[in-house]
Amino acid sequence: MSTEIASVFEFSPEAQLQLQELVAEFMQLGTGSLVASEATDAIRQLQGLATFAPVKIPGADEGVILDGGIIVPLGAGPHPVVILPAPLAPTGWMSYPGMLIQLGLRGYIALAYSERGLGNTEGLADVAGPRDRADGSAVIDWVLANYPQADPTRIGFAGSSFGAGQSLLIAAHDPRVKAVCAQSAWADLFLSLYENETPHIQAVDQLAMLFQDRFTEEARRILTDFKNNNITDEVRAFCRERSPMTYLADLSTREIPIFLGTYWHETVFSVPAVVEFFNGLTHPKKRLLVQIGDHGGGEAVGFLGGFSRPTAMTYKWLDRFVKGTEPDASDDLALSVHAESMPMNLLEKPQQVSSWGSYVQPAVRYYLNAPDSGSQDGTLSPEPVRGGAQEFVVSEVSTSAFVAPVMIKTGMMERLGKPHLYPTFEISRGHAAVWSTQPFTTARRIIGSPTLHLVVTSSTPSVTLMAYLFDLDLQTNINMARIITSAPFTVHHQGPEQTTTIAIPLQPADYRVPAGHQLQLIVDAKDRFFLDASIPGTKVTVSTVNGGSYLAIPIKGA
Repeated sequence: MSTEIASVFEFSPEAQLQLQELVAEFMQLGTGSLVASEATDAIRQLQGLATFAPVKIPGADEGVILDGGIIVPLGAGPHPVVILPAPLAPTGWMSYPGMLIQLGLRGYIALAYSERGLGNTEGLADVAGPRDRADGSAVIDWVLANYPQADPTRIGFAGSSFGAGQSLLIAAHDPRVKAVCAQSAWADLFLSLYENETPHIQAVDQLAMLFQDRFTEEARRILTDFKNNNITDEVRAFCRERSPMTYLADLSTREIPIFLGTYWHETVFSVPAVVEFFNGLTHPKKRLLVQIGDHGGGEAVGFLGGFSRPTAMTYKWLDRFVKGTEPDASDDLALSVHAESMPMNLLEKPQQVSSWGSYVQPAVRYYLNAPDSGSQDGTLSPEPVRGGAQEFVVSEVSTSAFVAPVMIKTGMMERLGKPHLYPTFEISRGHAAVWSTQPFTTARRIIGSPTLHLVVTSSTPSVTLMAYLFDLDLQTNINMARIITSAPFTVHHQGPEQTTTIAIPLQPADYRVPAGHQLQLIVDAKDRFFLDASIPGTKVTVSTVNGGSYLAIPIKGA
């Protein structure tokens, strides 16, 4: 061993203070000291049971040194091993202090490391490419070579965000990995960065910002192409090599137990692709947890030492498929889909069903109808009752309908029962088209992916349309709305004034619409999350003649 190991795992008083400050800053919701206290209690429990050390691990390439930290239980072992690739955060592997502690208490050798280009690890970012996969295998080699008490037959990977995708990709290429827990994961990198012919510019910018421009020349070129909407074969090949979906058959054949987590209002990675990946796994050892909120919001408290549903389920998954313990009565593998329902109710447990197909509801058509006389807004109804057209002109800026005010943080507030409220009544009908249902007499529940079918004409050859479905409360919130789901779609006509029929798949949702509320559909042409092809002044016309435009909603009585 080249690194000196402490006799007990212990944070210094200064480090404990830093942890409290980190938690408080991260949460910004007044719960930081509580989480830090839980983490400190766990640290005290671990003293005398395990050792901790910061480590430097040779990467797959000469000169690349991976920064990390390892906890090793005392005793001869053999001990199961869990490796945690870092999320895409400036703190790198130090994002997982609570998970390292909890895994140590459960008897695992737990090692977290920062990928190349991230944190204090050297080298240039490969963005989950072949060099990163090789580094993951090099980490396994290093643990087995330096810790004879490590069990080579019981190795798992777990992580969130960037670390989740890395875990899936490494498992697909290294047969020593026996199980994976991947929270806030991506399944298809291309679909995450290019949704419905529309570049997800905020996701690309976040990627560039968090790596602080420490990219390989190839990765730098690809990100530049995305930002310029230059989608070449090279861009597609780059993403395909970095997508777990590409290796779905290998993961299925080897029957790797995979626990996936995502969010209804995920603003970074494609939720439909994660669902498709989950459904494509042909073996029964799989689980999908879908939570309220946005990227990383559910597991973050667990990373820092507090309780969170995804980290608690991660420990159970690793115990079952890496450590080899038998599941308890509450851990039913047959119930593979666990899903929270919006709006948030912290006391309600997720619904548990055997498959995605048995969970989602059949679609019901709600037709887009032209406005009544004297109204600017059209109606949504189960029957086409009024043909015609609605027009709007593309504005220079976004309307107040958008995916979220702030990436990730808005979703964290939603988890606390404080969703953003949209003043949709203020939106200029000259820059957006709006349709609403009548108030529901009884509560309804949407489960699945709505699809918006539009017959659309624009005065320019290309236009980006943004579709939003809202829960409108005319009673208690004075015309304020909560977002249910959304999606972009870029229309490419062969020329101006041509009519095209399109289908826009919206993000999946599980949302309960209270009695007295309405569904409100808004279509405009700009959103800060996406690089749009809309030219200000473009006229957009949506035809509602003969029921040609409609919204297919997977809805049922609550």
